[in-house]
Amino acid sequence: MSTEPRVRRRPALSPSRAADYKQCPLLYRFRAIDRIPAPPSKAQLRGTLVHRVLENLFGLPAADRVTERALALIEQSWAEVKAEREFAGEVVAEHEVEKFLAEAQALVAAYYALEDPTRFDPESCEQSVETELADGVVLRGIVDRIDVAPSGAVRVVDYKTGRAPRELAEPKSLFQMKFYALVLLRTRGVVPAQLKLIFLADGQELTYTPDADELVRFERTLTAIWAAIRTAGETGDFRPRKSRLCSWCDYQALCPSFGGTPPEYPGWPGTEAVS
Repeated sequence: MSTEPRVRRRPALSPSRAADYKQCPLLYRFRAIDRIPAPPSKAQLRGTLVHRVLENLFGLPAADRVTERALALIEQSWAEVKAEREFAGEVVAEHEVEKFLAEAQALVAAYYALEDPTRFDPESCEQSVETELADGVVLRGIVDRIDVAPSGAVRVVDYKTGRAPRELAEPKSLFQMKFYALVLLRTRGVVPAQLKLIFLADGQELTYTPDADELVRFERTLTAIWAAIRTAGETGDFRPRKSRLCSWCDYQALCPSFGGTPPEYPGWPGTEAVS
């Protein structure tokens, strides 16, 4: 076993971590700095499975991406997910597997009412993206799918296994897509022609066309969020922010707002070695 000191990965901003901080700074700390794992859920695992099925589907020749082949990929993809995530068998007990896979099957079948995957080839699926802004903010994430048309126009696609948001919640959904659009602007010098969210639970789509000026303004928003995170990171002063979302938080037992005590602050991740 290696005795070399472990170095924590350089901190970066992702869509989910930015959303965490905006919701509750202490939630951000628990997830991004303390890295306290939250209990996995069936819904999250189902989302992982459906994403894997679609990724495997686009790994096939276009002519083979018919509905029947996609549905046949579900069991194979489930085996892959279980092999990668040891907890999967605990989250979905053996007597629940049939129902769980049937739910995933319905979501995959719903995809075909929205797109015909035999008619195009994506540039990439589950693509890791990263860039560093001029002021040092590192942006990092994974894009479900990037399409590039013969004209060079870029489309960013994200699959959601839930339902489309109500109108008031649309800005939160588009936040993630603008984040990826900004990364592509900074890494490729191209403004995506379309951002597309596909909601499989109710067969809805949400599309948006950004422009360069808007993305530059969005970049300033991310810079402000990161500046606030770094200020809190210097002292460990990540204060809880109570809201109705607290009812769904996995960390209530550690939250001072609910009588809990957070673990000792480990310090801001950097180049220092940790055991």
